[in-house]
Amino acid sequence: MRDKSLFKSEADFITWIRRRTPRRVAGLTLGIGDDAALVAVTPGRELILTTDMSIEGVHFTSTLHPPQAVGHRALARSLSDIAAMGGTPRYALISLAASRSTGRAWLEGFFDGLFVLARRFATVVIGGDTAVVNGPTTVDVIVAGEVPRGRALRRSGAKPGDWIFVSGRLGMAALGLRLLRSRSRIRKPVERVALRAHLFPQPQCALGRFLSAHRLASALMDVSDGLSIDLPRLCDASGVGASLLANRVPTPPIPDAEDALRLALHGGEDYQLLFTVSAANAAKIPRHFGRIPLHCIGGIRASRGINMVTPDGKTLPVEAHGYDHFARACHH
Repeated sequence: MRDKSLFKSEADFITWIRRRTPRRVAGLTLGIGDDAALVAVTPGRELILTTDMSIEGVHFTSTLHPPQAVGHRALARSLSDIAAMGGTPRYALISLAASRSTGRAWLEGFFDGLFVLARRFATVVIGGDTAVVNGPTTVDVIVAGEVPRGRALRRSGAKPGDWIFVSGRLGMAALGLRLLRSRSRIRKPVERVALRAHLFPQPQCALGRFLSAHRLASALMDVSDGLSIDLPRLCDASGVGASLLANRVPTPPIPDAEDALRLALHGGEDYQLLFTVSAANAAKIPRHFGRIPLHCIGGIRASRGINMVTPDGKTLPVEAHGYDHFARACHH
C-alpha cells in the first residue's frame, strides 16, 4: 500500500518532482532546485503569461473529482488561455497549498494528471511553491507561452459582418458535471464522452496556432465560463454586437433540445475556442480541424447586445447565465 502521509519534508517533495521533469530542455537554462528558474526568450517572439487558480469547493471537490482530473484541469485552464492567443505553451510554475487532510496518494495522483497533460503539450514544469494548510486545497498555475511577434490574437478585433465560429461541441463539460453530481451509473457512450469532457478537457492549442499562422481569425478567445458570458466579453472588447442562430450552436446530443441548448449556452468549462472570421476568410475555415468540428454559429453586427434567432424565426435576447465568480459572490 502507498504511504497515506505527506512527504517527509519539502526537500523530499522537490526531489520527487525533479525526477518527473526533463533535465535538458531547449531554452531552459536553470529549472527546479534554485531560487528561481532561468529561461531564454526566443528572438522574434512575444511572451504570453497567464495564471489560473483551482480552489477546492469552487473548481473541484474531493468527493467528485479524482486527483488526476484535478491536476489535469488545473493546467488545462492555463493552456487554454495560451491557445486563445494563438500561442505555444512552453513552461509552467505550479504553486500548491495542500490541505492537511490530503494524503500522499492524492498528491501523486494530482501530479500524475498534471504531468501527463504537460508532456502532451511539451510544457515543462520549471518551479513553483508548496505549503500545507488547514483549509481547502488551492492550486495556482502560471504558464508562459510564446507567439511570433505581432501574431497574437485578441478579443478586440471583431468587425461587423464577421462570422462567428466555435470549435467542438459546447455544453459537454456541464453535462459531465451533471452526471457526476447525480452519481448515476455511466452507461451510454455520450455519457462517457461528457464525463471525460468535464474531467479531462482538451485545450485547443494547435487550432489557435493554425488561426494565428494563417491570419484567419479577427478575434479569438476560449469558452471557459459559458458562451452566454464569453461571447459578450468578446463583443464588448471589440465594440460590437452579435446574432446567434439557435440551430447552429453545437449542443450535447441529448433528447431534450431545450436543455441541450441551455447547456451549450451557459455550461462553461468546455475550453473550446470562440473566434470571428471576416466574410472574405470564412470559406478558408475547414469543417474540421483534425478531429475537432468547426461550426459557424452566427455573425457580428454593429449594434450592441447579443440576440439569438430561433428556428421559427423569432429573435430573442441572450441573457448571461454562465459562470461568474463575482456575480455568485454578490448573490450569497
